[in-house]
Amino acid sequence: MDNIHKKFKLKQVINASGKMTILGVSKVSDQVAQAQKLAGQAFFEMNDLTEKTGYYIADLVGAENATVVSSASAGIAQYVAALIGQGDKYHAVHPFTDRIQKREIVLPKGHNVNYGTGVQVMVELGGGRVVEAGWANQCSAQQVEMEITDKTAALLYIKSHHTVQKSMLTVAQMAEVAQKHNLPLIVDAAAEEDLTTYYQAGADLVIYSGAKALEAPSSAMVIGKDKYVKWVQLQGQGIGRSMKIGKDNIIGFVTALEHYLATESESESSQKARLAPFITGLNEISGITAHIVQDSAGRLIFRASIKVESDSMNALEVIDKLKEGDTAVYTREYQANNGIIEFDIRAVDEAEMQRIVDKLKAIME
Repeated sequence: MDNIHKKFKLKQVINASGKMTILGVSKVSDQVAQAQKLAGQAFFEMNDLTEKTGYYIADLVGAENATVVSSASAGIAQYVAALIGQGDKYHAVHPFTDRIQKREIVLPKGHNVNYGTGVQVMVELGGGRVVEAGWANQCSAQQVEMEITDKTAALLYIKSHHTVQKSMLTVAQMAEVAQKHNLPLIVDAAAEEDLTTYYQAGADLVIYSGAKALEAPSSAMVIGKDKYVKWVQLQGQGIGRSMKIGKDNIIGFVTALEHYLATESESESSQKARLAPFITGLNEISGITAHIVQDSAGRLIFRASIKVESDSMNALEVIDKLKEGDTAVYTREYQANNGIIEFDIRAVDEAEMQRIVDKLKAIME
């Protein structure tokens, strides 16, 4: 890895921000890399590979069918197109045709967020028209129902820490509305770790990023009802052609998924035990106070949170200085305007935590 950084004159990076696209998301294991190598050195009938790995994945997670796509964002665009076109081959190659007017995708207003790009951008790329339900800080089942018309193609629910968490209906409540109006429900659960709950709650299609919780190469999976998944696969003849995924990443994804399902996630007690000396070191630095916090979306992810209380420097300035030098330290910046910086240690080892402490100490003192 050092050779890659030297060859292209790249900074070393300590990723304390979590599994973020701007840093390459996550690391793949030797096992996954080896599976990618073997797949990359072989040939397959790609349609056959797509279909059979899809059913294999579906069996692992308890769904009717599944398909591997290049990313969760690509998945949004393709499943929106799929549910608008409903398996029509003319639509696949004319995705924005005026022949089809049923294009509205209803989602809670507080779910139309920017996660690196806007949810609306990907919906519109798939030919959909976003209809926001409720308010930015509130959405009920009744408010979703109010927005359904004869032009509604599907309902969309974004399960993410990026979305507004307060006063929002649940996936199960959204599923009840979808079933009442005979509409498919899409759940974007890109970074979530639970691979069964949302489908079991009534979602018709659920998408998960491969490179985040699963630590797969660049990829994502769409799981769901067999008919709808086949419609998604049809998009390979349309907009999905520009988003195609290679054989190596499909097999890499399946290998990572198998490993993920066979391995328990790091426990709460283990995360807190690893965080404890890091918190102690941070609290020895003047101008900041540190403690452990849980993920804002309720996931069992625990992080170090510091409050910058210096008269000479604010949190945004600290964040910028952490990225300077030969080694850039990336953090979670969502609350920086309130003076708070969080450190996600899932991909950070003990030596790197000490380097963070040392760099922060030099910055603050």
